[in-house]
Amino acid sequence: MSELHAGERHWSVPAGSNLLDALNQAGVAVPYSCRAGSCHACLVRCLGEVQDNQPGALSPAQRQDGWRLACQCQVMGDVQIETFDPLRDGLPAEVLSVDWLSPAVLRLRLQPGRSLRYRAGQHLVLWAGAIARPYSLASLPLEDPFLEFHLDCRLPGEFSDAARQLKVGDSLRLGELRGGALQYDPDWQARPLWLLASGTGLGPLWGVLREALRQDHQGVIRVIHLAHDAEGHYLAEPLASLAAAHPNLTIELWTAAELTQALAQLRLVSRQTLALLCGHPSSVEAFSKRLFLAGLPRNQLLADVFLPRG
Repeated sequence: MSELHAGERHWSVPAGSNLLDALNQAGVAVPYSCRAGSCHACLVRCLGEVQDNQPGALSPAQRQDGWRLACQCQVMGDVQIETFDPLRDGLPAEVLSVDWLSPAVLRLRLQPGRSLRYRAGQHLVLWAGAIARPYSLASLPLEDPFLEFHLDCRLPGEFSDAARQLKVGDSLRLGELRGGALQYDPDWQARPLWLLASGTGLGPLWGVLREALRQDHQGVIRVIHLAHDAEGHYLAEPLASLAAAHPNLTIELWTAAELTQALAQLRLVSRQTLALLCGHPSSVEAFSKRLFLAGLPRNQLLADVFLPRG
């Protein structure tokens, strides 16, 4: 057995136990989302014997300072735990606006307490009190004077329920800024670029699209947005405005009922095409399979998956 210590509490767990489970089962509330080492919501500081199954997920400086992702660690001996304290370790941010882009999508704009250097497609952990969730940035650095997030509120959830109550001037805390798989590379300028999203997976690709246009992308850009129904195309008008101003940009709005037929008709125009995918795992998988069958090389596809809680 191993001894865990968190604050004034200590208890025994079997060696090999998952650290996140051992903490939460003992009532030490550590937030989490993906359980895959991507979202960084379960960041804790450890002193003791743990086996880190994904050591590359954090920077060398973070690891040197003792930070670990609890979901990726197994308890191998006695461990002293210090949980992430958003009031101490997080960056304050003020709510600038909260508005509905559709009946299910809430747009949240924040002003951080200091400037953040980030790129389109990255994501941040947002803290509302003790509730934390990672969200992708929909804003564009150097262009937008705020941080923007698109929250899917179709289903109840701790953070989305809290976000519904936010008002202008309220305070949140920001946690870890994470890289994510999505980005725009200026070297792609002449190549066909496809951006395929489902639901609020469109948020980070909205930023990537505007970055590509800001850098005067010369190749064809094809944006495909998959939604449950027509009402779910929450950026239809802004996308149409961009397409009207940029002849190389086309927009396709698919619904779930049209998905099978639309995928079957998907054809590559060039093997130089680059595809960026974002959204629910099942949608990203469906897009990926069709693109591979159409001949897209695997190293020309970048995907960011919005994993459901648990």
